[in-house]
Amino acid sequence: MFIAGEWIESKSNAAMEVKNPANGETVDTVPRGTVDEVNAAVDAAHDAFKKWSRVSVEERANIVLKGVDLMEARKDELALLLTREQGKPLGESKNEIDHFLHGMRFYTRLAPTLRGSYVNLPDTTMYGLVLRQPIGVCAAIVPWNFPVTLLGTKIGPALVAGNTVVAKPASTTPLTTLKVAEMMKEAGLPDGVLNVVTGPGSQIGDALVGHPRVRRVAFTGETETGKRVAEIAGRGIKRLTLELGGSDPLIVCDDADLKRASVGAAVGRFYNAGQACLAVKRLYVFDSIYEEFMDMLMARVKKTTVGPGENPQTRMGPLHTNVQREEVEAQVADAVSKGAKVLTGGKRPGGDGFDKGFYLEPTVLTEVSLDSRVVKEEVFGPALPVWRVKDLDEAIELANNSPYGLGASIFTRDLVRARVAAERLEAGNVWVNSLHIGFDEMPFGGVKESGLGREHGPEALDYYLEPKGVVIATG
Repeated sequence: MFIAGEWIESKSNAAMEVKNPANGETVDTVPRGTVDEVNAAVDAAHDAFKKWSRVSVEERANIVLKGVDLMEARKDELALLLTREQGKPLGESKNEIDHFLHGMRFYTRLAPTLRGSYVNLPDTTMYGLVLRQPIGVCAAIVPWNFPVTLLGTKIGPALVAGNTVVAKPASTTPLTTLKVAEMMKEAGLPDGVLNVVTGPGSQIGDALVGHPRVRRVAFTGETETGKRVAEIAGRGIKRLTLELGGSDPLIVCDDADLKRASVGAAVGRFYNAGQACLAVKRLYVFDSIYEEFMDMLMARVKKTTVGPGENPQTRMGPLHTNVQREEVEAQVADAVSKGAKVLTGGKRPGGDGFDKGFYLEPTVLTEVSLDSRVVKEEVFGPALPVWRVKDLDEAIELANNSPYGLGASIFTRDLVRARVAAERLEAGNVWVNSLHIGFDEMPFGGVKESGLGREHGPEALDYYLEPKGVVIATG
């Protein structure tokens, strides 16, 4: 683990293997942390905060930017490590590293905008100031599907705002996070400002969230775990953001650019083997163009090359773990048992090498019952259910019939339809004629059971700064 600028073993002397999802081979091992290491990391961050919070905003941004430049020069190394521990194709890993670096730069550029305000008061012998100050020690809990990008959405605004961080990556994808912390130290980040603890969430995650010196928690993960995080954080009245699960609908209208829409559906569902909170997870197609659209979609899906992430020909890698693969298989089997038809996929690919990894073919389902698990639950894998709808009203009604509300999208040339969808779809983010892409420049988060608060955008800084009112008497 990386604590106070040093490499630390666990007092338990226990270790965890990090496996390559493509072949089951061990990539590396990391310590299986305990509460002792959590306490040490939080204490280090607490001590570092006293100095880091007093460093000028410009200098903080410059140090972070030096780290970004260093990682830019070694991004191929980072991407390869990410593919080996996570499983995604190397091209997707490079995209993730680029996204991470862009986001970190975005927050360094926002540094000069950090300012308070002057307030006129009814008593003219007084005036008010609103200071915006860093909160303190922040916990960043990051999942395995986009471990680098989702680390950046937390440490970027946190560090620029003057906070210190204890990051807990997923147990299965800690390696790239540890490498990022190492490079940030190499770039001049003071010891203790960024710490990384490794271990099971049930052991060290709860301890980190509940630690009395942690004042801010940023969590990305599944909804049920997020509810537990909220419960623990609530006991300490901590600042909290939760970016949770999603079941994002995509609506294809009869006036849509069908080629563009089919790309949006295929890439939106099967990128990162469908393991994305923003993935397209439900598809609603107007009846009048259904057949034509499905022909285009199926042609794209069937061309998707499944294989190990390090193979440059691969367009979809393995699922991250066998448990995840079995969960998606069970959801598909449930839909089939309720009358769904499998147009393609639905099984594990055969042939040399596939038996060693956690592969599953990209799957498309039709005639899916609305009481199926693929409707009621988040499907975190390469399975896409499709429905015919008669019009936009029906599509929106079905799209909103979900406990989730992270993202949604519509393909149409009609600006009226686009506006209606944007206003009526129950989602924190809506895309029109676009892939589901989370831009650093735009606030991002969900409604309903998809989360609380916002990451990305200038708005993210508000969650890492505490406003303080000051009244000054001059009379």
